[in-house]
Amino acid sequence: MADAQPPAAAQPPLPDAGAAAPPPPRSDEAAAAAAAPPPPLPDAPALPAGGAESSGAPPLPGAGPGEAVDAGAGPPAADAPPPLPEEDEDEDPLIVAQREREAAEKAKEAAALEIPPYDEEALKEFYTDLKDAEREGEVNRILGAFKLNPYEQLNLHHDATPEDVRRQYRKVSLMVHPDKCKHPRAKDAFEVIGAAQKELLDEEKRAKLEFLLNHAKEEVKKEWKKAAKGDAAVRLATLMNEEGKEGVAAAFEQTDEFHEAWRVKARDVLARAEWRRRKLTKRIGEEEERAKAEYKEEKEVAKRKVQHEKQWEKTRDERVGSWRDFVGKKTKKQKTVMGGLKPPKMKESDQERRYIQRPTGEQFRPPPMKHAGPKREEHD
Repeated sequence: MADAQPPAAAQPPLPDAGAAAPPPPRSDEAAAAAAAPPPPLPDAPALPAGGAESSGAPPLPGAGPGEAVDAGAGPPAADAPPPLPEEDEDEDPLIVAQREREAAEKAKEAAALEIPPYDEEALKEFYTDLKDAEREGEVNRILGAFKLNPYEQLNLHHDATPEDVRRQYRKVSLMVHPDKCKHPRAKDAFEVIGAAQKELLDEEKRAKLEFLLNHAKEEVKKEWKKAAKGDAAVRLATLMNEEGKEGVAAAFEQTDEFHEAWRVKARDVLARAEWRRRKLTKRIGEEEERAKAEYKEEKEVAKRKVQHEKQWEKTRDERVGSWRDFVGKKTKKQKTVMGGLKPPKMKESDQERRYIQRPTGEQFRPPPMKHAGPKREEHD
């Protein structure tokens, strides 16, 4: 239909400025197009009754030249595998082998990423092995801990309370109990933590231990203050803290770094204290041994003295009898001269002796001494 143009005389007059503009005129062709039904969608075209051959449309892939395609079959299913491309006879076999290797690697990666089905027995066995490993690790930690520090054996901070000690002992004892742990030295570890709990719950032993631990704590704080004297970060934190340097020091005491330094320093302090104790014990033992030896020697001397006195008293009668016998013997009386003196016996030469005793008159007498002064004149 040709477009009909209205005559020039039939044009409507211009509307007033204040009136609304009328709608534009519609042609007969536009009215017919608006009244016609909408065209079919592009994804579902209507096929003619004669099939694909009569309509001249190209056949679908996979259909033969003489085969008819069912119009109501619809598109292939989404989960259906795509058709493999036809291999070209002239394609290089190296490229084909490379493509097959890549496909095999992708299939292997997909199988590795695939989540296996849930196996409850395997999961229980895994958690059992994990618990056994944790138990054995706890046994090794206890046996390798510092033997002079029960806090370290129970894996506690040095400021733990008695209630914390009891709670930690119950927790650790369940892990290293010989009936539940397969470690060959689980019994030794169980005895170690038992002795550690007993020492920490004893007030006297705990007081001695805390005295040494407090000494180690003071040394750590002194070292930290000395290191923080020239630290700009500590000065800034001191200015920002309401309590000043004391607040910064208190916050540092709550950190793991402080507790680790305290643990290391406690080892040194406890080791030096134990060395002094052993040295003093050794000296005391030596003094005790020396005192015992002296006491034993004095005891032996006293014993010998008592035995001598007993033997002396036992032989008293023999001694008295022998003296009486000696005194009771009759001796020949010698003649006495007047005045009670006896003249000396004259000694003669004796062949058995080396000298000869001469009579008194024949013995040599030195001459009398002469006066050394001038001679005196004799007066008639």
